[in-house]
Amino acid sequence: MPDLTVIVLAAGGGTRMKSKTMKVLHPIAGRSMIGHVLSAVMAVEPTRVVAVVGHQREQVGPHIEALVPGVVLAVQESQDGTGHAVRVAMEALGPGQSGTVIVTTGDTPLLEGASLRAFAEDHTGSGRAVSILTGEVRDPFGYGRVIRDPDGTVAAIVEQKDASEEQTAVREINSGILAFDAAFLEDVLPRLSNDNAKREYYLTDTVKLARAGGQKVGAFPIHDVLQTEGVNDRSEMAELAHEKNRRILARWMAEGVTVIDPATTWIDVDVVLAPDVTILPGVQLLGATVVGEDAVVGPDCTLKDVEIGEGAKVVRTHGELAVVGAGADVGPFSYLRPGARLGARGKIGAFVEVKNSDIGAGAKVPHLSYVGDAQIGEGTNIGAGAIFANYDGVTKSRSTVGRHVKTGVHNSFVAPVTIGDGATTGAGSVIRRDVPPGSLAVSSGQQRHIEGWVFRKREGTPSADAARAALDSGPGVEDTGPRGTQS
Repeated sequence: MPDLTVIVLAAGGGTRMKSKTMKVLHPIAGRSMIGHVLSAVMAVEPTRVVAVVGHQREQVGPHIEALVPGVVLAVQESQDGTGHAVRVAMEALGPGQSGTVIVTTGDTPLLEGASLRAFAEDHTGSGRAVSILTGEVRDPFGYGRVIRDPDGTVAAIVEQKDASEEQTAVREINSGILAFDAAFLEDVLPRLSNDNAKREYYLTDTVKLARAGGQKVGAFPIHDVLQTEGVNDRSEMAELAHEKNRRILARWMAEGVTVIDPATTWIDVDVVLAPDVTILPGVQLLGATVVGEDAVVGPDCTLKDVEIGEGAKVVRTHGELAVVGAGADVGPFSYLRPGARLGARGKIGAFVEVKNSDIGAGAKVPHLSYVGDAQIGEGTNIGAGAIFANYDGVTKSRSTVGRHVKTGVHNSFVAPVTIGDGATTGAGSVIRRDVPPGSLAVSSGQQRHIEGWVFRKREGTPSADAARAALDSGPGVEDTGPRGTQS
């Protein structure tokens, strides 16, 4: 839209949140509340954006600047009402502004860009001095009421504390989002009065001043009035977070995603899901997580900034900044830490933790293992209970396991170490030196037996009694020699 200024009000203290974090910075669906508002604002493609900051501006200002480069920050030193806040914003822009000015608040996380654009276009095409985004609510308590003349023309906006008994019965409310002709707004702001119950400068008093000056005033009703709902405390924030999540889930289901239990599924706004993804109960997909076609996630997964390939399955897993390849299997009870990368058709199994490691295509880490700072080649199988000892107390080092390697159970790989392609390691081995390709590496000694030990050291225990009974009843257990590896 040509010559459009948007002012975002974000100076209030939000004292009812009872938080050291500024209200508009509290997250909903993976973005701060003001982040959602600014996303809607940028969808309108404004010429300029002004954010009015006040309380905790050292938190709020840099956050806004990171989201909207080039934003103008206007500081409201004392919070004397919305009219005062907008006056501070216009002064920051300088005199002689033209076009349309939209004013919105920073605590309406359900606001959509399409709604804001429709409002802006309606105002610009109407020739009005003031337009109000309005809506009808079941319980209007606390809102400014839109008062109309008998012919339906907007006469005024009356705040709750200043409303008469008849006016409080009106269900059409001011959303707090208004549009102005810029020249009119510059002229009228200095004429606002604080002669009201709260001793504040109300921006909504511009309606009366426009009417008195013979200027056009109108309303633009929004059917989905929840988009304009603000947050005052944590209870209201939880309600809007639930509603935001419901809308996100509804959008994805409409695009071909199966969500088995919406009541226990939470998806952030920047998550991307392909058609025919299935989300099982108890799943949280957070941040910039991407899930490929035909993948199945859940039950009971929390994944943040994780990439899941087509046809992969992730069960009861916690993951962050990780990649799961196409057709791979993860879980249950797996932990993918940042930098974990699993190749196509690979497997990370039960009670396996992976950090900063590449596990190649078709490679498997099936059971009870820690893989940290490692490179594992395609087709390799890591036996149960493996530990990649990557830290010597001073330095973290990286280990490499080649292609089609089979490692025994309860192996420790002391980094840095390299296992060559096609090699095998014996059960219980501690691998401290490089293993050549095709070799068998063992480090445990020959098994030996100290007969009668339990009678000397554990006499009178159930173990000793069981051993004595077994010896009395016949031959002992046959010594079968060293065991092999597990795959």
